Amino acid sequence: MQALLTFLLVSGLAWGQTPAPQSGSQSSDKATVNSSVAAASDANVAVIPTGSKIPLLLKQAISTKNAREGDAVYAETAFPFVANDRILIPAGTYIQGKVSRVGKPGRGQKRAELLIHFTSMIYPTGYTVMLPGSVENTPGSDSNGVKDKEGTIQADKDTGKRAGDAVKGAAEGGVVGSIGGAAAGGYNGARYGGLAGLAGGAALALLKHSPDVKLDVGTSLEMEIQRDIQVDPSRIQVARVQ
Repeated sequence: MQALLTFLLVSGLAWGQTPAPQSGSQSSDKATVNSSVAAASDANVAVIPTGSKIPLLLKQAISTKNAREGDAVYAETAFPFVANDRILIPAGTYIQGKVSRVGKPGRGQKRAELLIHFTSMIYPTGYTVMLPGSVENTPGSDSNGVKDKEGTIQADKDTGKRAGDAVKGAAEGGVVGSIGGAAAGGYNGARYGGLAGLAGGAALALLKHSPDVKLDVGTSLEMEIQRDIQVDPSRIQVARVQ
C-alpha cells in the first residue's frame, strides 16, 4: 500500500513538472509568417500620393446653363503619371466623376460656378480604382478659373467688357436723350434728357447676366488626388502582343 502511494506521489510530481506548450514561441512564429505575407503583398502595391496632379482631357461638354447636380462627368488622362520610375497611371486611363454643385450666373457681380468631383479611375486593362479627386486648375479654359481648394470652377470676371458695355450704352443713351430733350424743351431739355439717357444706358448694361461656365469637349483640366491611392502595378499595364 505504501509503495503504491509513493508511486502515485512521484507520478504526480513528474506530471506537474511537464513543460507547458510554448505559446509565446507559437505567437512569435505566427507574427513572423504574417510579416512575411505583408512584405510579399507590399511588393505588389504602389501608392499614388496625396496632392498628385494628373492632366486630363474632358470627354463631354459641360455648361452651368444646362448642367445639374449629379450629372456624370467623363474625362481621360492626357499624359502618363510616373512615380518611383513606374507608370502608375497610363495615358488614356478613363476618369469618371460627377457634378456636385451648379451655381447659375446672376446680375451684377454674381458669377457662375461649377463644382466637379472625380470618383473612379478605369485603366485600359479594365482595372478600376476608386478615388477622391478635385479640379486643381483649368489650363484649357481661358474664361474660367478655380477659386478654392475644393475645386470650384468659377467664370472669370468680365469687368472690362461690362464696363465697356456700360460706357457704350451710356453714350448711346445720352445721344438719344439729348435729341429727344432738345426736341421737347430746347437747351435745358437736351441737357436733362442727355443725363437721363446716360444713367439709363449704364444701368441697362450693368443689369446683364454674367457669363456661364462653359467647358468644351477636349478642355484640359488638372485633377488633384485628395488622399493616398493604393494600386496594383501588375493590373495596370496591358499585356503586349508578341
